[in-house]
Amino acid sequence: MRIVLQRVKHASVSVDEKVIGQIKQGYMLLVGFGPDDDEATLDWMVHKVTNLRVFESEPGKMNLGLKDVDGAILSISQFTLYADVRHGNRPGFSKAAKPEMAEKLYDQFNQKLRATGIHVETGQFGADMQVDLLNDGPVTILYEK
Repeated sequence: MRIVLQRVKHASVSVDEKVIGQIKQGYMLLVGFGPDDDEATLDWMVHKVTNLRVFESEPGKMNLGLKDVDGAILSISQFTLYADVRHGNRPGFSKAAKPEMAEKLYDQFNQKLRATGIHVETGQFGADMQVDLLNDGPVTILYEK
């Protein structure tokens, strides 16, 4: 499982020019799954994301977490995080989970995030989406398990 986490002032996701998810302050997550991901992987990622402290408690000191600032999460499925670009000029995606498995894991991941009490908005799995966001910092964290 791979996640690109970006701290944002606000973020939204649209499908067919219609906003389907939006948040104010919080995290925008790009989430991709590999074929070996399971519930233990999801639990580890949920714990790491929801306990991350990257909001400032005072200038220059990141000491607050998402719940401390009443932040939210915009979760976007992103199989291209598993792109293999070592050969040729076109990416291969053979290391990404199959769509059926990835969709199930994505739904479970978002349910587990919500179970922590954090507000979670999502994109639409498998759709062509447009993501609009205002990076804060910027702060970008990469997770892989």
